[in-house]
Amino acid sequence: MPHFFIKSNNKYKNEIVLNDSENYRHIARALRARTGENLLLIDENQIQYETTITKITNKEIFCKIEKSYPSMRDLEFDLYLAQSPLRSDAQLTIMEKATELGIRGIYPCITDNCAVKKEVAESKTEKWQKVMYEASKQCERAKIPTCFEVSKLENIINMDFDRTIVFGERSTEQNLKQYLSKNPIKKREKILVVIGPEGGFSQKEFNLFKEKSLPIISLGNLILKADTAVITALGNMVYEYQG
Repeated sequence: MPHFFIKSNNKYKNEIVLNDSENYRHIARALRARTGENLLLIDENQIQYETTITKITNKEIFCKIEKSYPSMRDLEFDLYLAQSPLRSDAQLTIMEKATELGIRGIYPCITDNCAVKKEVAESKTEKWQKVMYEASKQCERAKIPTCFEVSKLENIINMDFDRTIVFGERSTEQNLKQYLSKNPIKKREKILVVIGPEGGFSQKEFNLFKEKSLPIISLGNLILKADTAVITALGNMVYEYQG
């Protein structure tokens, strides 16, 4: 069922009226929706509405509410990602897959071996945010994650998180399963996952992690590309919490 974001003030008793240009254009023009078809709508209060289209005019779409309920498409803890931007399609894949895996927000961070210059990354953030918005619609996310402004790695790890976990290909003492068995994720805990560029973190950055007493976790003996490492790390975090 197609899924779209709305505002709660679009709701009138047992009806929702879609009159914003983006939703109207997508539903009426791109999808060529017709009366009798179903739409899944969600508002800023994370209430999901199963609806049936009853009328389409030149500017508005009228939908009858068949059922409404709180959205369940969310993690029980707040997962954030600090990640060194990659080139081209690999970064778009990260934004999309991280959104599917329930991320709250992504901090593009400049590292010593970053593949993308700071000014280039800054010019891409609007596009990355749009990818996350579209991915949220496709996987029925209740909250759209945020692509934050590009920052230095040191600034990000000094932010106020309940804990910060670094994934690295060396200087690691334990894997994620071992770490989380001793330090389980708590409900509504705010966690930052840090993943470096293709070239890995520099020795200077590893020293910084040690100075901050941050756990450095292994993803196993295989050497993963940075985009694969992101998906693997986030997926395992979600699995270990739910498992």
